[in-house]
Formats: sequence, C-alpha cells, structure tokens
Amino acid sequence: MEARARRSALKFASTVGPRERESCRLHIVTWNVATAEPPSDVSSLLQLNSHVSSDLFVIGLQEVNARPLRYITDLAFDDSWSVLFMATLGPLGYVKVTSIRMQGLLLLLFARQAHLPFIRDIQTTYTRTGLFGYWGNKGGVSVRFSFFGHMLCFLNCHLAAHMNYAAQRVDEFEYILDMQDFDMYNTPHILDHKLVFWFGDLNFRIEDHGLHFLRSAINSNRFNLLWDKDQLLMMRKKEAFLQEFEEGPLRFKPTYKFDRFSDSYDTRAPKTWLGFTGKKRKPAWTDRILWRVKPKVNIPEEEEGSEEEEEVRKPLKDGEDLPLKVVLDTYTCSMNYGISDHKPVIGTFSLELKKKSETPLVRVYAEGEWSASEDAIVSYNILEPFPSSTWDWIGLYKIDFKNALDYITYTWVKDDEVSSSEEVIQVFMSKDNIPVLETECVLCYYSSNTQSIVGISPPFQVHGSMMSTKDGVAPYTVKEMGSK
Repeated sequence: MEARARRSALKFASTVGPRERESCRLHIVTWNVATAEPPSDVSSLLQLNSHVSSDLFVIGLQEVNARPLRYITDLAFDDSWSVLFMATLGPLGYVKVTSIRMQGLLLLLFARQAHLPFIRDIQTTYTRTGLFGYWGNKGGVSVRFSFFGHMLCFLNCHLAAHMNYAAQRVDEFEYILDMQDFDMYNTPHILDHKLVFWFGDLNFRIEDHGLHFLRSAINSNRFNLLWDKDQLLMMRKKEAFLQEFEEGPLRFKPTYKFDRFSDSYDTRAPKTWLGFTGKKRKPAWTDRILWRVKPKVNIPEEEEGSEEEEEVRKPLKDGEDLPLKVVLDTYTCSMNYGISDHKPVIGTFSLELKKKSETPLVRVYAEGEWSASEDAIVSYNILEPFPSSTWDWIGLYKIDFKNALDYITYTWVKDDEVSSSEEVIQVFMSKDNIPVLETECVLCYYSSNTQSIVGISPPFQVHGSMMSTKDGVAPYTVKEMGSK
C-alpha cells in the first residue's frame, strides 16, 4: 500500500506542469562596513518586521575587516558578519546557500528553506582590480545560480575611490564583466544571465556642486537637484552598455560620508598620511543597486540554440509578458546604523516569473521511527535526471539549520547504500550520531556536481532514546566530512 502511494505521488509530481506566473520577493543589502564589527541586531536592515516576507536575501559587504590574522581566521571559520546573518535568519527558516569572500568583499546568499531544491548550478568567482589587478582591496565578487530555471547573477563591487576617477570606475566595471566567467555552457559570462544585479560601493560622486549647496539640497530633501551631477547617472548617458542597467530613483540621502554613530556628514576633517588636515568629503551616493534584464534579440528562426537562448530570443506576442519581470518595490538607505561612515542601502524587488520546474531532482524521506537507539534507513527517489556523483551525500539536519554544512550527521549515497530498485534507493545511517534528545529534523540530499541541496524531506521527529534517560543529557556529535 505504502509503495503504491509513493508511485502515485511520483507519477503525479512528474505530470504536473508549471504554474502560472508567481512573485518572489528579493531583498538586497549593500554596505561598506569600514572594517567595523557587526552591530548587535540587523532586523531593521533585513526588514524582518515587514508584513511581506522575502524569498531571497542577498547581502553584499565591502571593507570587511581583512587584517592578515583576522582574514586567515575568517577563512578557517565563518566570519562574524556571516555568523550574525545566519543566527538572525536561520531560526526564521532561511538557509545560507553560498558565499564568496575576496579580502574585504563579502557576498552572502540566503534562501527560504523550501526553495533550496530549485536553486541549482551555483558558482562563485571574483576579480581583483586593486594595484593593477594584483590586490583584492578593490574589485568584484559574484554568485550565479538557476532559480526555478531562470539564470540569475549577483555582482558585488568595490570600485576606485575619489572624485576624479569616474571613467576609471566604468573601466573597472567593464574589466570585471570581461574577466569573470563560469563553467556553464549557456551562461559563461555575467551578461549572459537572464537577470543581473550589480551593487556595492561603486564610489561615484556628485560633481561641481559646492558643499553648501549639497547640504542645503539634502536638508530640504530636494535630492533631484543633485541628480544631473551624479557621476553614475552621467556615465549611464554616455556608455551604451550601462544604459542596459536600471536603477530606482535616488530619493534617499547620499550614503557617504558620515561621522560614525551620527547622522551628520563629515564634520571632522581627516588627517592625511603626512599628518596634515585633509578636505572634508562631500556627500555622495557611493552605494548603489542596479539591475539588468537580458535584452531580447531578433534571431532568424532557422538558427538553433539552447532552450534558455530560445526563450530569450523568441519574439513576444502582443500583450504577452516576459517570462521574468522585475519590479522595484523599495530603494532606500537605513539611517539606523552608525558603525561605518557609510549607511547601508536596501533594495527590495518582486521577481515575477513562471517556474520552469516545481519538482525537485530528488525526493528523500525517513523510513520508520528514528532514535539513537537503533540504526536508521533513508530512502530516496530520483525524480528528474541529473549528473549524480559518488560524492553525493544525505545529511541529517535540525529543522532550523543554517547552511549545507550545518548537519548533525550524514551518509554517502553510494558507499552506504543498502538496497536499490528502479523506484527507491535506501541508504544506511548509523545510530552513533543520531541525536539522543527529542529533535525535529529534516534530511537533505546534497549534489556535489550542482553544489546544492536538490531534495529535502518533510520534517520528522527524532525521538529521545533510552541513552538520554539513562545517562542524562548528552550533546550529539557532528561527524566531520573527510575522505571516503
């Protein structure tokens, strides 16, 4: 009876087509943290009290503390910023999907746990532009992935500083676009992706206006008086490739340069390296979020391409919407944080898309009752073909796990296999590392080739074992993943 029910569920899942267009909410933060330690609370930064919850959080930081000893420690363990965001979002059902760090640049991707099986083909890369391309204090870090079949890329940049380097900043951005590539046949470069978000401390300034005029316009909230001299807006009029990027209106205060722990702009003139007093920095919108939807091109019908390319190239019928639409909901800065001379910038977006797939690659579930008193069996089905590997594994996680390596224990899908049929494969999980206390858990199938979780079980209860009542409370141990 149970096997027949599983076959029926599998058959139903494989025949259900994609739903109509749905809206997913994206929350992006960019913040130059000026080597400061994280604040105690980032709830308002993530707008966690909003009546609309987000599906994806993308957090781009610049100038994270990268002193040599600290940087080495952060590479060995999670840095303090990642720890804070995981501790904040984990209990709310979000998981850190991936991250990329290049010296002071850090990019974090979090997703709602239910979305994990539909975030695939994750890749990260970086490009240095500091010291003629040899130093990573400036440059860009990026992450790309497929989200319900749509190719997305997020690029966090820290570009050259100072007023007179607007053209150099554009050159650096173009260099990053040229240098970064991915091992994906259909999206080898950043601009091949259907949707690209470009953000960070882009360091563009406001030209010509004097300090008095700037502060007068800002204090009266007449930000539009400054737009025609904003370097990025000026450059977008000149450079064709920048015109493909969109940005929301700058209806918030310039985010640089503030006195720390203050809402006042740079009242104290800095000291130069020779000890002389330097000039005060003019306020500027250095911290920005832009996006680009891949333009459609007209290709002769006889020319064939990939499925992704065909969807992008196909001309639209009258009244037909794009398969992916971006709507900017909010674009603002948060004045609540004073640890840096920059204020963080927040962008929230609605991604209206048609899901190309609603079936995970793998269905995984726990067999029978689980406790540390006896060994357990995990069953899984392959629902859609994918490049599996002998390095694939299934992890046992607490229900509020923070990232893919936050498992309690795991089992190799090949080495620990105990039975196999055309429909169901079963693997063994030792009781030695199963929690002895009552714990709500899930099982996740991790694909080494896609670098992602491709299947999550329904939540289930691991029951307290006799060991816990006999020997008292004992913490479970986490098995280190080593050589097979």
